[in-house]
Amino acid sequence: MSHLPTLINDLALILICAGVMTLLFKKMKQPLVLGYVVAGFLTSPYLSQTPSVMDSANIQTWADIGVIFLLFALGLEFSFKKIVKVGGTAIIVACTIIFSMVLLGIAVGASFGWKQMDCIFLGGMIAMSSTTIIYKAFDDLGLRKKQFAGLVLSVLILEDILAIVLMVMLSTMAVSHNFEGSEMLQSIAKLLFFLILWFVVGIYVIPGFLKRSRKLMSEETLLIVALGLCFGMVVIAARSGFSAAFGAFIMGSILAETVEAESIEHLVKPVKDLFGAVFFVSVGMMVEPAMIAQYALPIIIITLAVIIGQSLFGTIGVLLAGQPLRTAMQCGFSLTQIGEFAFIIASLGVTLHVTSNFLYPIVVAVSVITTFLTPYMIRLADPASNFVEGHLPQNWKGFLNRYASGTQPMNHQSMWKKLIIALMRITVVYSIISIAIVALSFRFLMPLLRKSMPDIWGSIFGAFIMIVLLSPFLRAIMIKKNHSEEFVTLWNDSWGNRAPLIATIIVRVILAVSFVMFVIASLFKVSVGLVFGLALLLVTLMIMSRQLKKQSIMIERKFLQNLRYRDMRAEYMGEKKPEYAGRLLSRDIHLTDFEIPGESEWVGRTLSDLNFGKKYGVHIVSILRGKRRINIPRASERIFPKDKIQVIATDEELNNFGKDLERANSMDTNVIEKSEMTLKQLLIDSDSEFLGMTMEESGIRDKYRCLVVGIEHAEDELHAPGPHEKFEENDILWVVGEKEDVYHLVELVGVRGVSR
Repeated sequence: MSHLPTLINDLALILICAGVMTLLFKKMKQPLVLGYVVAGFLTSPYLSQTPSVMDSANIQTWADIGVIFLLFALGLEFSFKKIVKVGGTAIIVACTIIFSMVLLGIAVGASFGWKQMDCIFLGGMIAMSSTTIIYKAFDDLGLRKKQFAGLVLSVLILEDILAIVLMVMLSTMAVSHNFEGSEMLQSIAKLLFFLILWFVVGIYVIPGFLKRSRKLMSEETLLIVALGLCFGMVVIAARSGFSAAFGAFIMGSILAETVEAESIEHLVKPVKDLFGAVFFVSVGMMVEPAMIAQYALPIIIITLAVIIGQSLFGTIGVLLAGQPLRTAMQCGFSLTQIGEFAFIIASLGVTLHVTSNFLYPIVVAVSVITTFLTPYMIRLADPASNFVEGHLPQNWKGFLNRYASGTQPMNHQSMWKKLIIALMRITVVYSIISIAIVALSFRFLMPLLRKSMPDIWGSIFGAFIMIVLLSPFLRAIMIKKNHSEEFVTLWNDSWGNRAPLIATIIVRVILAVSFVMFVIASLFKVSVGLVFGLALLLVTLMIMSRQLKKQSIMIERKFLQNLRYRDMRAEYMGEKKPEYAGRLLSRDIHLTDFEIPGESEWVGRTLSDLNFGKKYGVHIVSILRGKRRINIPRASERIFPKDKIQVIATDEELNNFGKDLERANSMDTNVIEKSEMTLKQLLIDSDSEFLGMTMEESGIRDKYRCLVVGIEHAEDELHAPGPHEKFEENDILWVVGEKEDVYHLVELVGVRGVSR
C-alpha cells in the first residue's frame, strides 16, 4: 500500500469538511465564508472530537496563496477609474468611517490594556466592512437597486483600495516598530510612488502585449499568462518591501483595464475559490475554543463597537457628504460587519509575529456574530430613522435639510484649478517615471557599462543612454499644457495671470534641469557651473526637438488608448452607453437601445422609407449589427433582423416609438394559416395557356408565387425541369406554394388538379 504525503491527507480532510459545510450553509442561506471558518474550526487541532490537520505549516503556505488569489480577483473587479466615478460622497464616507473606526479600535484595545501593536491591528481589522456579505444581504433583501445601496457599494469600492493602503502601512509599522509621523509619511510616499509607477508602466505595456498575443491565446494559455503576471508582480512587490497581497492586487487592477479582464476573471474564479476556501478554513483552524470562552467579554465589547461604531460613523459620514438623514442611516446600518479583510489583516499580524495569539480568534468570533446580525441591522434602519426623525429637535431637522439640499454637484471649475490639477498630474507621473529610469540605470546599466567599457567611456555612454530615455518625459513636464485651452484663456484674460503662468513654466524647466544635472554630476566630477550650463543646453535642445515632441505625444496617446480601450470596445459593442449620453439627461433627452425582431415590418426597409424623424421625432445615432457598429447611418441604410438601434429623443417620443415598434412586431393572427404550404399536381391539357411555354415564359414563380418542383412527361419518371424545358400536352406539373397562391393559380389559369 502506497503512502500518501501528509499534505494530501490534510487537503482531503479540509476540502471534504469545507464541502459539507458549504452545502449546509447554502441550505441555511448564510455566507459561505462562515461555512469555511466553521470547517476550519472542526478540523483544527484544538477540537479533539474530530479528525485534525496534521501539518499546519503546509496549510498556512496554501492559505498565503489563497490571500494572493483573493486580492488578485479583487483587483480584477476593481478599476482605478471607479474612484473617479464614485464621487465625493463616497470618498467622504469611506475616509470618515476608516479613520474613526481605526481610532475606536485602538481605544477599545487600550482599554483592555493590550499592547500597542494589538490595538493598532484591531483598529485596522474593524475598520473594513465585508463587501461579500453586504452584496449577499442586499440580494437576499431585494435592495440592490435602491439609491442608498448604490452609495454603499461605492463606499465599499473605496474601502477595498484603502484597505490595501492600510495593509501596507501596518506592514511597514510592524517591521520598523516606528510610529513617528515622518516614518509614516515616508511609507505613504513610497507606496504612492510604486503604485503610480507600476500602474502607468503596466497599462502602457501589458494591454499591448495581450493584444499582440491574442491569436495565440487559448483559455489555458490566457490563464497561465495571467497567473504568471500576477505572481511576477507578487515577487516584485515583496522585493520592494511590500506585501505579496499588494502586488497581486496591483496586477489584478492593471489587467482589469484590458479587454481580456472578463475572460481572466472567469478563468481565475475556480482557482481563487479553491485557494480562498483553504485560506478561510485556515482562519477557522486558528480559533481556540478555550480562548474564545476566556475572552468572551472583549468579544462582546468589540462586537458592540463594530455595530455601534460603523452605524454611527457611517451615518455621520453620509450626513457630512450632504445626504438626507434617512439615506445616511440606511447606509450606516448596512456597514455593521467585518469579514474578509479582517481575516487578511489578522493573518498579516500573525505572519509578521507582531500580534498576540488571542487577537485572531477574537476577530473571527466578532466577524461571525456581526455577519449573522447584518440582515437585521439593514431592516432596522427604517424604524431607527423614523424614531430619530420623530425625536430630533426642529431646528436640527431644518439645518440637516438645508445642508442636504445645498450640496449639488458643481459643474463649473475655475480655469486655474483645472490647469493646476493637470500640471500636477503630469509632473508627478512623469517625474516618477524619470526617477525609476535613473534608479534602474544606476542599479543595472552603469555596472554593466563600466565593466565592458574602459575608463570614462562607460560613464559617457551611460549618461547618453539615460538622457535619451529621460528626454520624452522631461519634455512633457516642461511643455505639456503650455498651449492648452486653460493656459491660453488665462494668458489672454488678464495681464496679472501672466506672471504666475510663466512661473509654472520656470518651475517645470528647473525640475527638468535638475534631473539632467543629477545624472551628469553623479557620473562626472566637474564644476557646478559647467554641469548647470550643460544641463540647460540639453534641456533647450529637448524643447526644440520636433522628434521628441512626436515621441512624447505617441507615448501618452498609447497609454490613454490602452487605458480607455476596454470602455471604447464596450461602447462599440453596445454593452455600454457612450459618455455623451449622460450629458443629454440634463436636457430631458435620452439615448435608448431598441432591438429589431426578425418578424418586424421594418425589416428590409431603408431609414429613408421608415422616416423615423418625421413620424416620431427620434434620431438614429447608431446601428449595432453583430460585431459591427454603424455610426450616423445614411438614409439608404436598411434595417435587418436583430439589429440594435440607438435612438435619441425625449421620453414621450421614445415611448411612442417603442409602442409602434411593438405593433410592427406583432404577428397577424391569420399568418400561420396563410403561410401553410401545399403540393398540387396540375395537368397541362390542350386548352392550357401554358402549353408550349418554357418554365421561364410561364411566370409561375414570379407572377403566381408558386414553384414547379417536378414534371412528368407521358411515360417518363418525375424529374426537375430546366428553365428552358417546354410544357407539352398531358404533362403533369408538381407545384408547391402557399395554399392561397396555388388555388389562385388554378382559378386564373384554368388548369385542372389531378389527384393520384
